[in-house]
Amino acid sequence: MVAGLTAAAVVVVAVLAYQASANAPDSVASSASATPKSSASATDRPTAKPKPTKDPHAVPADSGTGERVVYALKDRRVWLVDGNGKALRTFTVMPSPVSPPPDVYQVTSRSGTVQGSDGVPIEHVVRFANVDNVAVGFSAAQDGSMEAPDPTSKTGGVRMTREDGNAMWTFATVGAKVVVVR
Repeated sequence: MVAGLTAAAVVVVAVLAYQASANAPDSVASSASATPKSSASATDRPTAKPKPTKDPHAVPADSGTGERVVYALKDRRVWLVDGNGKALRTFTVMPSPVSPPPDVYQVTSRSGTVQGSDGVPIEHVVRFANVDNVAVGFSAAQDGSMEAPDPTSKTGGVRMTREDGNAMWTFATVGAKVVVVR
Protein backbone atom coordinates (compact mmCIF):
# COMPACT_ATOMS: atom_id res chain seq x y z
CA MET A 1 0.00 0.00 0.00
CA VAL A 2 2.88 2.38 0.78
CA ALA A 3 4.33 1.69 -2.65
CA GLY A 4 1.00 2.58 -4.29
CA LEU A 5 0.71 5.87 -2.37
CA THR A 6 4.31 6.75 -3.21
CA ALA A 7 3.73 6.05 -6.91
CA ALA A 8 0.54 8.17 -6.88
CA ALA A 9 2.37 11.04 -5.17
CA VAL A 10 5.17 10.92 -7.75
CA VAL A 11 2.62 11.06 -10.59
CA VAL A 12 0.81 14.07 -9.00
CA VAL A 13 4.10 15.93 -8.50
CA ALA A 14 5.15 15.19 -12.09
CA VAL A 15 1.82 16.46 -13.48
CA LEU A 16 1.98 19.63 -11.36
CA ALA A 17 5.59 20.26 -12.41
CA TYR A 18 4.68 19.82 -16.09
CA GLN A 19 1.71 22.23 -15.79
CA ALA A 20 3.84 24.83 -14.03
CA SER A 21 6.56 24.70 -16.68
CA ALA A 22 4.04 24.80 -19.55
CA ASN A 23 2.30 27.89 -18.15
CA ALA A 24 5.41 29.77 -17.02
CA PRO A 25 6.50 32.82 -19.06
CA ASP A 26 9.61 32.32 -21.19
CA SER A 27 11.62 34.63 -18.96
CA VAL A 28 10.88 32.49 -15.89
CA ALA A 29 11.07 28.96 -17.35
CA SER A 30 14.51 27.47 -17.43
CA SER A 31 15.84 24.78 -19.66
CA ALA A 32 19.09 22.88 -19.93
CA SER A 33 18.93 22.97 -23.73
CA ALA A 34 19.79 26.00 -25.83
CA THR A 35 16.64 25.65 -27.95
CA PRO A 36 13.33 26.80 -26.49
CA LYS A 37 10.62 24.20 -26.05
CA SER A 38 7.05 24.91 -27.02
CA SER A 39 3.98 23.40 -25.49
CA ALA A 40 1.10 22.00 -27.47
CA SER A 41 -1.15 24.79 -26.16
CA ALA A 42 1.16 27.61 -27.32
CA THR A 43 -0.56 27.80 -30.69
CA ASP A 44 -3.97 27.92 -29.01
CA ARG A 45 -3.14 31.12 -27.13
CA PRO A 46 -3.88 34.45 -28.81
CA THR A 47 -0.75 36.33 -29.79
CA ALA A 48 -0.40 40.04 -29.18
CA LYS A 49 -0.20 41.97 -32.43
CA PRO A 50 2.64 44.47 -32.47
CA LYS A 51 1.44 48.05 -32.38
CA PRO A 52 2.11 49.86 -35.63
CA THR A 53 4.99 52.27 -35.25
CA LYS A 54 3.76 55.85 -35.54
CA ASP A 55 5.71 57.92 -38.01
CA PRO A 56 7.14 60.78 -35.94
CA HIS A 57 7.07 62.98 -39.03
CA ALA A 58 3.41 62.30 -39.88
CA VAL A 59 1.02 65.26 -39.78
CA PRO A 60 -0.77 65.21 -36.39
CA ALA A 61 -4.23 63.66 -36.75
CA ASP A 62 -5.84 66.34 -34.57
CA SER A 63 -4.63 69.22 -36.76
CA GLY A 64 -7.71 69.69 -38.92
CA THR A 65 -7.99 69.58 -42.69
CA GLY A 66 -7.08 71.65 -45.70
CA GLU A 67 -4.01 73.73 -46.44
CA ARG A 68 -2.38 74.79 -43.19
CA VAL A 69 0.72 75.26 -41.09
CA VAL A 70 0.74 72.86 -38.13
CA TYR A 71 2.83 73.70 -35.08
CA ALA A 72 3.17 70.92 -32.47
CA LEU A 73 4.31 72.48 -29.19
CA LYS A 74 5.47 69.29 -27.48
CA ASP A 75 7.30 67.92 -30.52
CA ARG A 76 8.82 71.31 -31.43
CA ARG A 77 7.92 70.57 -35.03
CA VAL A 78 6.16 72.37 -37.87
CA TRP A 79 4.46 70.90 -40.95
CA LEU A 80 3.52 72.77 -44.12
CA VAL A 81 0.44 70.85 -45.28
CA ASP A 82 -1.21 71.07 -48.70
CA GLY A 83 -4.96 71.04 -49.38
CA ASN A 84 -4.99 67.24 -49.61
CA GLY A 85 -3.49 66.80 -46.13
CA LYS A 86 -0.02 65.87 -47.41
CA ALA A 87 3.00 67.30 -45.64
CA LEU A 88 5.04 69.25 -48.17
CA ARG A 89 7.73 69.88 -45.58
CA THR A 90 8.34 69.28 -41.89
CA PHE A 91 11.08 70.59 -39.66
CA THR A 92 12.04 71.19 -36.05
CA VAL A 93 11.88 74.61 -34.44
CA MET A 94 13.11 76.32 -31.29
CA PRO A 95 10.01 77.45 -29.37
CA SER A 96 9.72 80.84 -27.78
CA PRO A 97 9.16 81.43 -24.05
CA VAL A 98 5.66 82.69 -24.89
CA SER A 99 3.59 80.08 -26.72
CA PRO A 100 0.02 80.30 -27.95
CA PRO A 101 -2.52 77.80 -26.61
CA PRO A 102 -3.64 75.04 -28.97
CA ASP A 103 -6.17 76.53 -31.38
CA VAL A 104 -6.63 77.59 -34.99
CA TYR A 105 -5.07 80.93 -35.98
CA GLN A 106 -4.44 82.91 -39.15
CA VAL A 107 -1.30 84.65 -40.33
CA THR A 108 -1.93 88.29 -39.46
CA SER A 109 1.26 89.97 -40.67
CA ARG A 110 4.68 89.33 -42.16
CA SER A 111 8.01 91.15 -42.21
CA GLY A 112 10.95 90.48 -44.52
CA THR A 113 13.71 91.52 -42.11
CA VAL A 114 13.52 93.09 -38.65
CA GLN A 115 15.30 93.16 -35.32
CA GLY A 116 13.95 90.40 -33.06
CA SER A 117 12.74 91.32 -29.58
CA ASP A 118 15.80 89.44 -28.30
CA GLY A 119 18.10 91.74 -30.32
CA VAL A 120 18.89 89.16 -33.02
CA PRO A 121 18.41 90.26 -36.66
CA ILE A 122 15.71 88.00 -38.13
CA GLU A 123 14.05 87.40 -41.48
CA HIS A 124 10.89 85.88 -42.91
CA VAL A 125 8.75 86.74 -39.90
CA VAL A 126 5.27 85.18 -40.10
CA ARG A 127 3.08 86.36 -37.18
CA PHE A 128 -0.08 84.45 -36.27
CA ALA A 129 -0.98 85.00 -32.59
CA ASN A 130 -0.82 87.49 -29.75
CA VAL A 131 -0.45 86.24 -26.16
CA ASP A 132 -0.45 88.79 -23.31
CA ASN A 133 0.60 91.57 -25.69
CA VAL A 134 3.44 89.46 -27.12
CA ALA A 135 3.35 88.79 -30.86
CA VAL A 136 4.00 85.14 -31.66
CA GLY A 137 5.36 84.10 -35.03
CA PHE A 138 7.83 82.05 -36.97
CA SER A 139 11.20 83.51 -37.97
CA ALA A 140 14.77 82.67 -38.88
CA ALA A 141 17.84 84.33 -37.42
CA GLN A 142 19.90 85.89 -40.21
CA ASP A 143 23.03 84.29 -38.76
CA GLY A 144 21.33 80.86 -38.97
CA SER A 145 21.35 80.29 -35.19
CA MET A 146 18.57 78.55 -33.32
CA GLU A 147 19.71 79.25 -29.78
CA ALA A 148 17.36 78.47 -26.90
CA PRO A 149 15.89 81.80 -25.75
CA ASP A 150 16.12 83.11 -22.21
CA PRO A 151 13.13 81.36 -20.56
CA THR A 152 12.36 84.46 -18.50
CA SER A 153 12.07 86.73 -21.54
CA LYS A 154 8.72 87.77 -22.99
CA THR A 155 9.44 86.90 -26.61
CA GLY A 156 7.28 85.05 -29.13
CA GLY A 157 9.72 84.17 -31.89
CA VAL A 158 9.56 80.51 -32.93
CA ARG A 159 12.95 80.07 -34.61
CA MET A 160 13.80 77.86 -37.54
CA THR A 161 16.69 77.50 -39.95
CA ARG A 162 17.00 79.99 -42.79
CA GLU A 163 16.11 77.28 -45.32
CA ASP A 164 12.96 76.39 -43.39
CA GLY A 165 12.22 80.10 -42.95
CA ASN A 166 12.32 80.52 -46.75
CA ALA A 167 9.82 77.67 -47.15
CA MET A 168 7.54 79.13 -44.45
CA TRP A 169 7.70 82.58 -46.07
CA THR A 170 6.64 81.16 -49.44
CA PHE A 171 3.88 78.97 -47.97
CA ALA A 172 2.28 81.08 -45.20
CA THR A 173 0.93 84.31 -46.63
CA VAL A 174 -1.40 86.66 -44.75
CA GLY A 175 -4.64 84.82 -43.97
CA ALA A 176 -3.08 81.34 -44.08
CA LYS A 177 -4.34 78.91 -41.43
CA VAL A 178 -1.98 78.01 -38.57
CA VAL A 179 -3.05 75.15 -36.30
CA VAL A 180 -1.31 74.84 -32.94
CA VAL A 181 -1.53 71.42 -31.27
CA ARG A 182 0.00 70.07 -28.10
